[in-house]
Amino acid sequence: MRFELTEHSITAIRESGDPAFYGAQFARGESRLLYQIKTVLNNNGFDLIKKRMWKDGHMVDEMQQYLRVRHKRTDAPHVAIYSPFWQICGAEQDWNQGKVILRLETDLYRRQADCVARLREVAKKSDIIRWLE
Repeated sequence: MRFELTEHSITAIRESGDPAFYGAQFARGESRLLYQIKTVLNNNGFDLIKKRMWKDGHMVDEMQQYLRVRHKRTDAPHVAIYSPFWQICGAEQDWNQGKVILRLETDLYRRQADCVARLREVAKKSDIIRWLE
């Protein structure tokens, strides 16, 4: 799995040997994909957790999930990652065809004005994350 980052999106690119994810019921396929993305990103300088959006107080369907920074005090980039097309199709469907483009929200808690710069630094240190201008 490789990643390409911009200020507003993150693209996860499937490589040979990466698993396919299935299960539209209860968004199981997307949940497994987000878990895999979280695991890889956390091993490369992020501090993310996977949650259902409504549990954080967002007014969305109770099945929609996202990745967000663990807490406000971490030095890792304060980001949230989610599929903007969740109700149309699961992110795992695009992943299974080769790549999925997810929405990236930066400076999640409005405490990290240099969040984009931190993302660039994480990308520089990683072999699997590339920053696109």
